[in-house]
Amino acid sequence: MVLSSNWLQLQSSQTASESGKENEKRLPKTKKSPAATTDKHAGKGHKPVKVGKTLSKINKKDFGTKGGKKNIMTMVHSMTHEMELLEGQKTRNSAVLNAHSVDDLEKTLQTAVGDRGPSRALEVGKYVSLDCEFVGVGPGGADSALARATLVNYFGHVVLDIFVKPQEKVTDWRTWVSGVRPQDMQHAVVFSEAQERVAKTLENRILVGHSVAHDLQALFLSHPRTMIRDTSRHLPFRRKYAGGKTPSLKKLSKEILGLEIQGSEHSPIEDARATMLIYKSDRKEFERLHQIKFGSGGKHLK
Repeated sequence: MVLSSNWLQLQSSQTASESGKENEKRLPKTKKSPAATTDKHAGKGHKPVKVGKTLSKINKKDFGTKGGKKNIMTMVHSMTHEMELLEGQKTRNSAVLNAHSVDDLEKTLQTAVGDRGPSRALEVGKYVSLDCEFVGVGPGGADSALARATLVNYFGHVVLDIFVKPQEKVTDWRTWVSGVRPQDMQHAVVFSEAQERVAKTLENRILVGHSVAHDLQALFLSHPRTMIRDTSRHLPFRRKYAGGKTPSLKKLSKEILGLEIQGSEHSPIEDARATMLIYKSDRKEFERLHQIKFGSGGKHLK
């Protein structure tokens, strides 16, 4: 920083009157001479301080006069306005990102399951993935009742998707999780029909699911253990993603597929597809471990 000649003169006169090491470290409290007011920063015509200058460079007069306070407040208001604009931009960007995430999820699932054409879409194949949704019955909706059952094939195409009328009065639709609403019951089938249609689809096929025993129990169905592939019980997944415990489908989808699912209302179609994709991601190891556990009785069919 270049000092004015007046300031140098003032500093020289003050230095001459000082004595001792202690006095050299501070300036005497003397009134400034009139000549000091000719400093290039002084006077009514000096420019307002811009955002970005350090406090040490701001003239003391800015803090001691009404005009100075006005400049500081103007600067504060300006900074606040800029921060609000940036925050608003962040909010808009976040909203766009969330919208893109939903679109990306759907595109990823559609790409991964593959578009095999109408003829392949109608084929059930040897592998099916099952997912069910439940509503609450009984006091406070504490008990669960089957309300929807969905099956997709190896390529993710829906082969069965039915709403089921609960046998008891629904006391909690759990829509925020199940995605099931009262109006969905207008096209629902009775439990016995749903059970029969699911059982017929599962016959002689490998069932892929996540904690699939729970879904089978809700349907009052059984399936040969040698014909089940459960992603929640796959040892490599348990070790890698859950510290030896049971990983959630949401966790596996995020870690293995890079997909966010079950953000709010669950979609059994989405969950069944994600489960099939997770199985396919480590299919060879699934079958190798299955062969060790069950021998020839557990041979895969594809």
